[in-house]
Amino acid sequence: MELYNPLTIKLLKNKYGFQFAKSFGQNFLTDPEVIDGIAGGAGLGPDDFVLEIGPGIGVLTAEICRRAGKAASIEIDPHMVTVLHDTLAEFDNVHVIEQDVLKTDLKQIIEDEKGSCSHVKVLGNLPYYITTPIIMKLLTEHVPAECIVIMMQKEVAERICAEPGSRTYGALSVTVQYYCEVSMVMEVPRESFMPMPMVDSAVLRLDVRSKPAVEVKDEAMFFRCVKAGFSQRRKTLLNSLMTMGESKERVKAALEEAGIDPKRRAETLSLEEFGRLSDVFVK
Repeated sequence: MELYNPLTIKLLKNKYGFQFAKSFGQNFLTDPEVIDGIAGGAGLGPDDFVLEIGPGIGVLTAEICRRAGKAASIEIDPHMVTVLHDTLAEFDNVHVIEQDVLKTDLKQIIEDEKGSCSHVKVLGNLPYYITTPIIMKLLTEHVPAECIVIMMQKEVAERICAEPGSRTYGALSVTVQYYCEVSMVMEVPRESFMPMPMVDSAVLRLDVRSKPAVEVKDEAMFFRCVKAGFSQRRKTLLNSLMTMGESKERVKAALEEAGIDPKRRAETLSLEEFGRLSDVFVK
């Protein structure tokens, strides 16, 4: 059964009486090249355990099952869970878990499900409205995955990939790049989905670093500086960093000690510069 075929999707919709739930961001892939691109971008093999987020009717899941050793797919919609038991019936290496990914202990699922697989990877077609919270959960909770290959709104992907000095560079860029090496796998036009969303998408591969991109004395302070710096993008660092509760004199002194012009804006700072700044505040 070609799950990516629009006719198949319509037949399943009629058979199970489900609706495309906007509240869950359900847009199902209908382009086999994209499915192959995601699975291929992750370099899946028989030694891999895949944690999939948001399987929908199992379009990507089926390809994961063909290539990987084992898989666990987290689906919040009970209607889709029923459909998945049908569409994935031919596979014995996948466990469908009905849970909210943002409220789930992902580390425990991996520990319980990976079996003898030696590599852990995360894949998914993420709901647009919770893309950032899911990524942040995966990274800040240190889910033990060596790579994360996910599809998201193209605009969000561009923000994650952005370099210092660009218009889209921000706190999300710094955070993801702090934890991961980021690469673009492919761009995905809106016509590749059913129903068709209003925006285009992109697939990113995040290779989780063995250690963060920069060494800092206090990670919490590093992210506090990043958050404060971007809290008022149009203001200089001297002004935006005062939202940390520090005096103007102390902020100015810290910037100068870190070798950063107080008149610069956060969008011009590299990860290394944010690291130096946070270390000064710690000291």
